[in-house]
Formats: sequence, C-alpha cells, structure tokens
Amino acid sequence: MVKKKLPLRKCSGCGEMKTKKELIRVVKAPDTKDEEGSVIQQGSISLDLTGKKPGRGAYVCRSAACIALAQKARRFEKAFSCKIPDEVYSAMQEELKANEQ
Repeated sequence: MVKKKLPLRKCSGCGEMKTKKELIRVVKAPDTKDEEGSVIQQGSISLDLTGKKPGRGAYVCRSAACIALAQKARRFEKAFSCKIPDEVYSAMQEELKANEQ
C-alpha cells in the first residue's frame, strides 16, 4: 500500500517544519475594494482553526510562545505585507488559550 504524503508547513514562530494538522493557520482576509479598485477596508487578521477561511495564510504552532516569537520577529507582518497592531496579537493569544480548554 502506498503511503499518502502529509503536507508540511513551517511555523512562523519557531521555524520548525510540521504537518498541517499540528499547526494553526493565521489568515488575512481579502481587502474590501470599491468599483475603481481602491481599498476601502483592510482585511482583518485572525486565527483560522478550521483551515477553510479565504485569504492569505501563515502557520504557527499551537502555543502562545510561538505567537510571541512571530510577533517579535515581525514574521506575520512580512508574510501579509502590512502593519499588525499589538491588539491583534493579544486577541490571537486569548483565542488560542480559550480553544485549549
């Protein structure tokens, strides 16, 4: 029997390669644009626990320490090409802690 290949992703915090199921996807929703194509509202950044939300994604381990490492190195800002306020990082950490229980 042929073994299926498991998709690997790199954690934005610690940099380890892990399977997709071991990581949580952080997603930046698409920007809202008007008829001329100019941006009305920037897409929000949130945790995607199901892995199905539309938008640009990055992956992080299921630990608050990896989110803190990614914040310190500004890895999500580089992946999404936008400035991310500290409130978004704290909301992600709170959502992660609420999901662990």
